[in-house]
Amino acid sequence: MSTMYPVVHFEMPYEDKNRMADFYSKAFGWQPQMLGPEMGNYVVVHTSEIDPKTNFPTKPGRINGGFYQKTKDNPHPSVVIGVDDIRAAMKKVEEAGGKIVGGQKPGEPDEIPGVGLYVSFIDTEGNKTSLIQPSEMM
Repeated sequence: MSTMYPVVHFEMPYEDKNRMADFYSKAFGWQPQMLGPEMGNYVVVHTSEIDPKTNFPTKPGRINGGFYQKTKDNPHPSVVIGVDDIRAAMKKVEEAGGKIVGGQKPGEPDEIPGVGLYVSFIDTEGNKTSLIQPSEMM
């Protein structure tokens, strides 16, 4: 049986990050963490209790997420799939007909300090999705 990799994070676009953070905080109790321009004004949200040592949810099956500035090239929500070897996963994506599109250097994952290696891809249906190799798996 081949390895199955889980969805570990969701990502959704925002037009107004303060309005979005206020909405999800009031509606669902999510806790936003606003990152600065050096991190693309990304907003990390905790949707569940987290372990302070790992920064991951304490209950199985729960995930956290993030919000990014909506652009015409990136207007739709997506998911992030956790893998133990991002370069091997990137190769499998391409072999299955997908296209790697993320990364500061073409074809290379970005390192997110304290988080892990990250890269985006387009699947065979035109959906933008991402891969992450969490730091603790490196």
